[in-house]
Amino acid sequence: MGSESHQLHMFFFPFMAPGHMIPMIDMAKLFAIRGCKSTLIATPHDEPTFLKSIAKAKDSGFDIDVVIVTLPLKEVGLPEDCDNMNKVTTAEIRKQFMRAIMMLDQQLELLIEKLAPDCLVSDMFLPWTTEIAAKWGIPRLVFHGTSAFSISGTECVRIYEPHKKVSHDSEPFIIPNFPGEITMSRMQLPDFYREETEFTKFFNKVKESEKTSFGVVMNSFYELEPAYADHYRTFLGRRSWFVGPLSLCNKESEDKAHRGNQASVDQRECLKWLDSKQPNSVIYICFGSMANFNAAQLHEIAVGLEASNQQFIWVVKKDPNVEEGKEEWLPDGYESRIRNKGLIIRGWAPQVLILDHEAIGGFVTHCGWNSTLEAITAGVPMVTWPVAAEQFFNEKFVTQVLKIGVNIGVKQWVRLFGDSVKSERVKEAVKRVLVGEEAEEMRRRAKALAEMARRAVEERGSSWSDLGALLQELGQQRLALNKKI
Repeated sequence: MGSESHQLHMFFFPFMAPGHMIPMIDMAKLFAIRGCKSTLIATPHDEPTFLKSIAKAKDSGFDIDVVIVTLPLKEVGLPEDCDNMNKVTTAEIRKQFMRAIMMLDQQLELLIEKLAPDCLVSDMFLPWTTEIAAKWGIPRLVFHGTSAFSISGTECVRIYEPHKKVSHDSEPFIIPNFPGEITMSRMQLPDFYREETEFTKFFNKVKESEKTSFGVVMNSFYELEPAYADHYRTFLGRRSWFVGPLSLCNKESEDKAHRGNQASVDQRECLKWLDSKQPNSVIYICFGSMANFNAAQLHEIAVGLEASNQQFIWVVKKDPNVEEGKEEWLPDGYESRIRNKGLIIRGWAPQVLILDHEAIGGFVTHCGWNSTLEAITAGVPMVTWPVAAEQFFNEKFVTQVLKIGVNIGVKQWVRLFGDSVKSERVKEAVKRVLVGEEAEEMRRRAKALAEMARRAVEERGSSWSDLGALLQELGQQRLALNKKI
């Protein structure tokens, strides 16, 4: 990076949702490790989590810090504690929440004026930041937090509208001008594709701002999806740099444990439990921070897991109004029956730490990209259970392109609550991913991808080199701007 005076100062502005903040914090650490000054933007509510996540990097002498912006929640009619997307429960609240975020423009400008960053990396859901960056003469990089496969796939659907040429919701169509003959149905697309909504207009703004930004940083690596990385860069013409898997910047167990919220389980107890199990014998079940399942669906999962006769760790959302063990979905006597076989974690789990353990042989996932990439990085095959966002695209990538997963069979995109699945399907899918020749084959492929992921982030690996090329370009950009001034 050269001398101190040439140090690049990067601003990182995540969207206020766990799945967006965690990889952005990892990215800020990665840039700091490569010699940049990294400044993360957080709300007062999220600041402690951010500080805890970067404490070790800061103590090791890396130049990384957090600055604060305050969401004007009162002004948009929201309660003070509705300060993160995972607290949004209705379409109306989502609209108000997005409006509050857009009202952070002046606070962002004041921070840019005061701290003079050289570049702004901001989440895809903050399209208005492109104009602010341009006004202050600095480049804006977009962070999508998903794969090239999903971004390119959704973009080809948006541009060519194949879903408008089928006669009913479940009729399959092939995504046009997209590698791999990938089929989807209208039911699997986000609601704002199926019909024109407020969010459709917003999403179009997101896409336009992507075109006018400096480029896109991706939490992926080239070897994972070469055809789709090339498609995104050449066919769709987006300048992009693949710098992932970002979770690999956390080398120590302590770093892995401190990603995201405070774990609801003692990690030592959890690892001790896993240590007592055979390699590849435990299934891990977790649906991320946004998806919600009703009591009937949770009951089906519980019954299916027990019937599968496999060992498991299952993460469920904690209901603050119900005493632990008295939940409506919990079958009678369940926890005493599964005591040696299963571990239920109510709340937040140290996911990377769990997935990296050799006892884990499979992962039932909602196919959020962070979870998907963390499984790939750990060499763990998946049972795919997509719910919302671009998760049905991620499912296709895992099952049809990488061939390291089996789908549980959900057909319908929903915003918050999962499509219902019976216990028999849960049982079959869990056994299929853990036991037998097909499971072994998927595991071999997953382990090979994990090895590629590790090589990508090592010195002279593809992601290491892509980040180096980006930093060099940003340095040249700054020099050119300084000459103009």
